[in-house]
Amino acid sequence: MTLAEAEALDRADPLAPLRERFTLPEGVIYLDGNSLGALPKSAAARLQKVVGEEWGRDLITSWNKHDWIDLPRRVGDRIAPLIGAPPGTVVVSDSISINIFKLLAAALDTGSGPGLILTEAGDFPTDGYVAQGLASLAGHEHLSGDFHELLSGSVRRLSGSVTDVSRPPVTAMSRRPVVVLVTEVNYRTGIRHDMRELVRRAHDAGATVVTDLCHSAGALPVDVTATDTDFAVGCGYKYLNGGPGAPSFAYVAPRHLPGLRQPLSGWMGHAAPFDFSPDYRPAEGIDALRVGTPPILSMSALDAALDAFDGIDLAAVKAKADALFELFVADLPSGVELLTPRDPTCRGTQVSLRHPEAYAVMQALIARGVIGDFRQPDIMRFGLTPLYLRFVDVWRATEILRDIIETAAWDRPEFKRRAKVV
Repeated sequence: MTLAEAEALDRADPLAPLRERFTLPEGVIYLDGNSLGALPKSAAARLQKVVGEEWGRDLITSWNKHDWIDLPRRVGDRIAPLIGAPPGTVVVSDSISINIFKLLAAALDTGSGPGLILTEAGDFPTDGYVAQGLASLAGHEHLSGDFHELLSGSVRRLSGSVTDVSRPPVTAMSRRPVVVLVTEVNYRTGIRHDMRELVRRAHDAGATVVTDLCHSAGALPVDVTATDTDFAVGCGYKYLNGGPGAPSFAYVAPRHLPGLRQPLSGWMGHAAPFDFSPDYRPAEGIDALRVGTPPILSMSALDAALDAFDGIDLAAVKAKADALFELFVADLPSGVELLTPRDPTCRGTQVSLRHPEAYAVMQALIARGVIGDFRQPDIMRFGLTPLYLRFVDVWRATEILRDIIETAAWDRPEFKRRAKVV
């Protein structure tokens, strides 16, 4: 494709005007929105108002005057349509790790006695870490492996590093709850699970499913209702553009809301938090997932950032991401391996490439204004964020990548020196 052809695609792109909803620095091609979304102009304006007027002028009265207290539910209800959830089933509260802990505990509570937590090898480490921690606290068992194959007769874990584990429901699942924690889109490779089929097979095997939507929500069509997902967690600062460290969201299927319980019994999860009772009585429904005082500044930024999705069809977003993907991978330089599937139904909205000098190549790209990221040991990731990314951006990025690889421009000491955060 030529530059002129890429420019023509941008002129014909119905999503092109959305770029104006974001603040983007001149001279930078930003391909790391799958780690930290760009700044929505609405979020910057909202933060100025919250700081200057709500906090600065109205002070503590803003908990009532500006309804700070119910912000977790209001923002949750705004996220709900983006993941196919009904109102009242999503709350924004705490970090991803904490919400995974709460949801795993709630999922295990659907059965009796110590449970079995299955996680997938290669998922983001925090998912496995949290599962290990919860298992060690309450006598549960955690198994990590590859469970692409969830059969109706058993949950089979296949891994080259451990022996095969088969647990027929009659001998294992009937005695204790089994929870499957799985990420829809893998953070390293961009590989996407068929969630409808995976959840169906898990349910047939007697398991409950907790889905990590961190690389799905806001990037592509998600429908937790259609897939019959039990619980889900998602990120506020990647594709939802809520800002660094933005709080995450948690979803609970309506059938699990009655009697919902989780072990972090903070005062905001109390049925009557301002009664200041010495005894804990959990709130009903999704509010049972709340714990402490909501972080109003970051939650307000996320609330305003969601304005960028007003009137947006996520199917159109995924279609543009697929077109950007095809442009990116059309003529990869020699020595670069594509890890992300070419089949659009089997991937999210990123390009993952493998190169033996991936870290140095990425530093060379950043030095020339193309920002992606690196993952150990040899993976370069490029996020395709159609709300603000242009076809011409991808065309230029691939030209720069090809030049860096073909001229070995990465082979410089300053590019090989590792930073603290990579």
